[in-house]
Amino acid sequence: MARRGMIGGALAACLVAGTIATSVADETAATDQPPAERAAARIPAELPLGPVTLDETRTSRTVAPGVTHIAIERGRASADDFWTVTIGVGTTDEEVAELERRVRAAGYEPRLDPTAGPDPRGTEDEPLGMMVRVGRYADQTAANRARSEMVSRGLTGVVHHTSEDGQPTTGPWSLDVLVVDPARFTGRLRSELASGIVPGRETTSSMARRTGALAAVNGGFFVIDSGRHTPGPGLTGTDGDLAGISVVGGNLVSEAVNDRPALVIPADSGRGSAVRRLRTSLSVRTDAGVTRQVTGLNRQAGLIVNCGGVGTATPFSHPFQEYTCGNDNELLAITPKFGTTAPSGAGYQATLDADGRVTAVQQSRGGAVPARGTLLQGTGTGAQWLRDHARVGDRLTVRSAVVDSDSGARVPVTSKTSVINGAPLLLRNGRTALDPVRDGWGPVEIAGSDREALFNAWYLRRNPRTAAGVTKDGKIVLLTADGRRPGYTVGLSTPETAAVMRSLGAVNALNLDGGGSTAMVVNNALQGTPSDRTGERPDGDALMILPPSAR
Repeated sequence: MARRGMIGGALAACLVAGTIATSVADETAATDQPPAERAAARIPAELPLGPVTLDETRTSRTVAPGVTHIAIERGRASADDFWTVTIGVGTTDEEVAELERRVRAAGYEPRLDPTAGPDPRGTEDEPLGMMVRVGRYADQTAANRARSEMVSRGLTGVVHHTSEDGQPTTGPWSLDVLVVDPARFTGRLRSELASGIVPGRETTSSMARRTGALAAVNGGFFVIDSGRHTPGPGLTGTDGDLAGISVVGGNLVSEAVNDRPALVIPADSGRGSAVRRLRTSLSVRTDAGVTRQVTGLNRQAGLIVNCGGVGTATPFSHPFQEYTCGNDNELLAITPKFGTTAPSGAGYQATLDADGRVTAVQQSRGGAVPARGTLLQGTGTGAQWLRDHARVGDRLTVRSAVVDSDSGARVPVTSKTSVINGAPLLLRNGRTALDPVRDGWGPVEIAGSDREALFNAWYLRRNPRTAAGVTKDGKIVLLTADGRRPGYTVGLSTPETAAVMRSLGAVNALNLDGGGSTAMVVNNALQGTPSDRTGERPDGDALMILPPSAR
């Protein structure tokens, strides 16, 4: 099918204008902030958002020695932006024509708005396609009313505000930044699981209160249990399960979505923190030297969230955001970090004590997790391997390693190491490093999954965002950007997030979970406004900035 040749250079010029322009800012610092602290936290006084003439204010305060919070407000609402109803995204002439036909058949006149770009499948200046839309509405209530009428006529659509499209706008933007300088910070940085174990979710505010944190930001991607436990579009499995690598207090809690980036904090001082592409290597070995690959850690069998698994994962083994891949032949390790009760189902299970001795076997999966041991759960050929090699009294050694995907070197993990998953990679060695296909965001066609719409909605359009990065001199930069509240804050597109992190001094950076998950807490106060109408969303994990005395 032919792509629309009309969507080209002009739109690319708009994208560049909207993402790399700089601005003039007035920085206001708290009067009680020491000069040395201001110098330690100094970041460029310009954000690359909107026209250079936009007003911007910054308010800086010291949270603790070596920890600075900066609140940034920029821009204003544009009279050119409005509410509309998006019927669909067409990436070919045929798709656009079919959407237009459906709109007219329902009695409406369609409008075509180009998406932001670039399309990773095309040239650098080519957008993803056209959004087929209906109407221009002054407020969200009118747009929702119009959408309800469209639904009654057989049309489906989503209410959008054009300021969030990823095209040039004047904003406004509301962002919060935490800068941690390990050379001056005397507290600790560490990842924290919601509720302290894999199952369950907890707000970042609650985790901060529970741990006595000075400040905190939400962490990586995770599962919100929908009740559907089969592979396919969306993330499914155990509620709160981390959808990527997680290391908490030196314990590998969740396997990697192989080759995706993560924030690595090798020591709780924060020194040496880095953004690295990682994979995990897990195996079990008998005393006789027979080895079997372990395909997963602390999750339900056959459900590989965000894909990127090993073994016979289907339909593919590469990362694929918001999709759950499957595997009928798994061998999984369940540790005490999963909690007291293991996932249940058909298969075979062996219970290991702290020394790796098999103390019990059973013909199904589930039951109690030993407080100082491991459960091995098998399905398909994994179950048969356990039947053959896990007899009561046998000794099995479970091994795990975190590996740098680029160098192949093993990443040292100590009791003070934390790792938080994310994607996509934003910056590498000071340069923009966006590769949506490699990181699983690409608009790749797959049955039952509208990847073009997902790519447009989550990658190209503006949303609340959380990002983490490291500066050239080793400071950690944590960003949250509120969004989905036109008139107050429009959020950031993924390219804009990369540009903002670079302007804040990061040379290596990655995107963490965003949307309704975005949250920053400082001194037990939630910064900004959550995008979910129900308030702050319970997440799967978070990054804590703790005082020296915190537990």
